[in-house]
Amino acid sequence: MKLKVYTLNSFAKSIEGGNPAGVVLSADYLTDEDMKKIAGIIGFSETAFVMKSELADFKVRFFTPNEEVDLCGHATIAAFYTLSSQGYIKPGKYSQETKAGILNVEVMEDLSIMMDQNAPSYYEIIDKEEIADSLNITIDEMLEDLPVQIVSTGLRDIFVPIRNLDILNSIKPDFEKVTNISSKYNTIGYHIFTLETLKGSNAHCRNLAPLYGIPEESATGTSNGALSCYLYKYGKIKPEHDINISVEQGYSMKKPSEIIIALTTQGKEIIEVKVGGKALNLSETEVEI
Repeated sequence: MKLKVYTLNSFAKSIEGGNPAGVVLSADYLTDEDMKKIAGIIGFSETAFVMKSELADFKVRFFTPNEEVDLCGHATIAAFYTLSSQGYIKPGKYSQETKAGILNVEVMEDLSIMMDQNAPSYYEIIDKEEIADSLNITIDEMLEDLPVQIVSTGLRDIFVPIRNLDILNSIKPDFEKVTNISSKYNTIGYHIFTLETLKGSNAHCRNLAPLYGIPEESATGTSNGALSCYLYKYGKIKPEHDINISVEQGYSMKKPSEIIIALTTQGKEIIEVKVGGKALNLSETEVEI
């Protein structure tokens, strides 16, 4: 059986930047094994499969080359950009049924995509020594006033604050240890970041998810949504009702990416998280399974 797969780069800051994703439209007839096989053939960190839904405008499932994940930010951007560019939808507000819940997505007039994430949940604070060892760094190379903590706006990640860009870019992780720790704490992986940036953003980061077959990812929507909430919680973002944040990622992989996050607060609580960006380089390929 042959089928069409769209490929494109989400959160791209430039033509060579962004995070590649695959998108399969009208995927209702595919089995779980089919979807896993297609994701493996495409070989990107995630491929989105768009289906009919009785609960939302669309149902979207996300597969890495190894297994299914509940939600993927950059593949959501890719899916809705593809739906729009292929004439299935127009600029406006839509909903997607995912394993992380029903989430809203907005297609802007310039075809940038903003997606809703869950309100943040803050979990365990992890001993810095354990994390530093797995990254082959010392505790002194981490920011002293921020914890290593698990946070989620849909997917659990371990957030690791690093002192500066030079240290962040020089980190050579022990991927076996990162995998084992990610599994131990039931997380997707590590989101390591510094507040020192290249382009005047709020943070510069790298994302490691070897447990899911992704040594490093160039742009992660779900992780940066949670990172923004973490930074707000610990006073690194000025408290306002509407907060706009930008995060740099992918530069260490020569895939410059920009992720835009919008937080809405009520009192001290974050009540709404939106993450988005643009997609570039849409193309079609044919896969046989």
